[in-house]
Amino acid sequence: MDHRAVAIIPSGDLDASTAFYRRLGLEVLGDYGHYRILADGRGWHLHLNLMSGWPRQIEDNPFGLYLYVDDVDAVAAAVRELIIDPATPHVTPWGTYEFAVSDPTGLLVRVGRVVDQA
Repeated sequence: MDHRAVAIIPSGDLDASTAFYRRLGLEVLGDYGHYRILADGRGWHLHLNLMSGWPRQIEDNPFGLYLYVDDVDAVAAAVRELIIDPATPHVTPWGTYEFAVSDPTGLLVRVGRVVDQA
């Protein structure tokens, strides 16, 4: 079996979080009431865990998630109005082509790919 890591993301509103991640291309594989499993069928997996009252203030959420994808522009088009910096996606100094959005709990979600640096 291959190794992989899966993020378990707390959510104060599973429906809002699920709708957000669906826009990024994930679908619900399992719904257990307080816990949902999402995947895109190509390698992205994440779990949403209902945490009532999380976070107390959206700006206090210190966590982040990076989703690697080949077609960054297609994902960006699906969430264009949510992108934090309207000048993105763009190539960063650290060698990625990416953009960032915030999920309903304030979790910073970056979507990007590594660019060839010749």
